[in-house]
Amino acid sequence: MVQLKTDTHIEAMREAGRVVAQILTSAREAAAVGVSPRELDEVAREVLREAGATSPFLNYRPHFAPTPFPAVICASVNDAIVHGIPSSERLRDGDLVSIDAGALLNGWAGDSAISFTVGSARPEDTRLIDTAFAALDAGIAAAVVGNRIGDIAHAIGSVCRTAGYGIPDGFGGHGIGRSMHEDPGVPNEGRPGRGMPLRHGMVLAIEPMLIGGGGDDFRPDRDGWTLRTTDGSRAAHAEHTVAITDDGPRVLTAL
Repeated sequence: MVQLKTDTHIEAMREAGRVVAQILTSAREAAAVGVSPRELDEVAREVLREAGATSPFLNYRPHFAPTPFPAVICASVNDAIVHGIPSSERLRDGDLVSIDAGALLNGWAGDSAISFTVGSARPEDTRLIDTAFAALDAGIAAAVVGNRIGDIAHAIGSVCRTAGYGIPDGFGGHGIGRSMHEDPGVPNEGRPGRGMPLRHGMVLAIEPMLIGGGGDDFRPDRDGWTLRTTDGSRAAHAEHTVAITDDGPRVLTAL
């Protein structure tokens, strides 16, 4: 069931979203050659502590997971698409890193993700990352009252496919509010004009995931969490929490 949020609820979610934005900004600033994803997780924990917020990621255990998630961010490197567990392995020059973060503040959730390169960027990685953010922008632009979930999905998928990238089947965005994952699901590919109508008060986490090699296949890592490209190509992930309002989409996870 979709839970519509009041304007007061949306303002509260905006405060949670600011914390998420600060986590991502701080993690991006701390990321460098020789720094480990586990150290970036510590940076994120400190932001949460200072804000008086908690993490919806820590100890989260969906049906597919063999163990609770042990960190407050997902750190997915190179061929990891999403759900990477922050490791102690040091980042190397040219690594492509995706950081997904969430926050719970005063009973409301925020969720967002960024991708970036550490050190010297390869042109193909820059294009992949830029396309992920372009797909996110397209999805947000379609998140207007009167459209449908399929319009968001189609906007995202069109950008990804036109650029020649793959889309992992079965993974996409979601509703968000009192908990990190709520109805409805928001696919990253679909037909326009189909699906649930968008209404004022719906809040969605819109999150394109792109596979650089062009295929859609992926495999779970041995940790049971990390999803990796089967062809070894790199991946990128971008996400914002977005409120659908009568005045247009409102991004809640920007600084």
